[in-house]
Amino acid sequence: MYRIPLGQFVSDGVDWLLKRYGHFFDAFSVGVNTFIHSFKDGLNVLPWWLFILIVATLAWRVKGWRLTIGSTLGLLLIYNMQLWPAFIDTLVLVLISALVSIIIGLPLGIIAARNQRFQRLMYPILDFMQTMPSFVYLIPALMFFGLGTVPAVIATVIFAMPPVIRLTNLGITQVPVDLVEVGEAFGSTPCQLLWKIQLPLAMPTIMAGINQTMMLSLSMVVIAAMIGSGGFGQGVLAGIAQMDIGKGFENGLAVVILAMILDRLSQGFIKSPKKRE
Repeated sequence: MYRIPLGQFVSDGVDWLLKRYGHFFDAFSVGVNTFIHSFKDGLNVLPWWLFILIVATLAWRVKGWRLTIGSTLGLLLIYNMQLWPAFIDTLVLVLISALVSIIIGLPLGIIAARNQRFQRLMYPILDFMQTMPSFVYLIPALMFFGLGTVPAVIATVIFAMPPVIRLTNLGITQVPVDLVEVGEAFGSTPCQLLWKIQLPLAMPTIMAGINQTMMLSLSMVVIAAMIGSGGFGQGVLAGIAQMDIGKGFENGLAVVILAMILDRLSQGFIKSPKKRE
């Protein structure tokens, strides 16, 4: 039986892109890498205690004293385990990857909600992005951009973007039709319907998509340590390579702490402010 050389087609396509547009990928990699290191240097300027104080203040405003105490104790534990540089590296990659995913994903979700043809085109692509093993994304990212943080960000964006697209689309399409018809009856333009009716009503669902994107970004950033992204993932991989269960546990625990802080903070923006206890 004839075997379709699909893998060879993909390899040839990648080689063609590298030969024809290699200079563009190199310039893009340098620019993104410069931005990432500038962002990281900006966070490193802050003393560790001031950073913890800022996070605690934010936690107090959005969620209350329980999250404030939990976040403070968790970050103090990370500092005590001497993992603060890895924490900053991981946080920077997660924030940048999630931000890029949101900036690209939100408009695509809005377009999908307003255009059925575009939605039918997007959903198979999103299914492909979500079901493809995450390790596979590292291969083309590594080939195009080399080792380091840039391919980690690219792979993470591809992996983490689908939830914000899907839930933005879902939130807008679930807005009651009668409310949209009322807006149209009062002469609202499509843009006014979107900004004053659909987006405000869909915001809880959209924020849930943003929350999931942030969590997927964190999980992928840890995996991306295989191609030199650094952070907690590097410590986990070192623990596996050295059969050092203690080192792997400490870095894994730090990942859990960061995930819980980001998750609770993002949930705090979804729900209405509660009375502080």
